[in-house]
Amino acid sequence: MPRYLISFDEGSMTFPEAELPDVAAASLAVVADAEAAGVWVYGAGVGPEPASVVATDGTVSRDPALDAKPHVGGFCVLDVPTREEAEAWAGRIAEACRCAQEVRALLVDPRD
Repeated sequence: MPRYLISFDEGSMTFPEAELPDVAAASLAVVADAEAAGVWVYGAGVGPEPASVVATDGTVSRDPALDAKPHVGGFCVLDVPTREEAEAWAGRIAEACRCAQEVRALLVDPRD
C-alpha cells in the first residue's frame, strides 16, 4: 500500500497551553484508532533544537538561517490504499491537534 506523510509546521498549534492535555488526549485517541485500523507506521513531534547541516564531505554546521525557515513541527506516516483515505485521517488529526495538516505521498521503496 502507498504511504503518506501527514505533517504540520512548527508554530501551527496555537491553542492556549491550558488546553494541551485535551489536545494530547484527542491526538492519542486518533493514533490508537490508526493503530487499531492497521494503518499507523510512525509519528513524532520534531524537537525545537537548531538543525544540523551535514555536507557531502561530512562537515557538520549549524546554520541560523535554517531556523528562520518554516520547518516540520510534527508528523506521522500512514500506510493507506488511497490519498483520499490519507486525507480523511489528516482531517481527524487536524481536528485533534487543532491545526491544519499537510498530506504528501511518499515515494515507493524500490526494494518493495
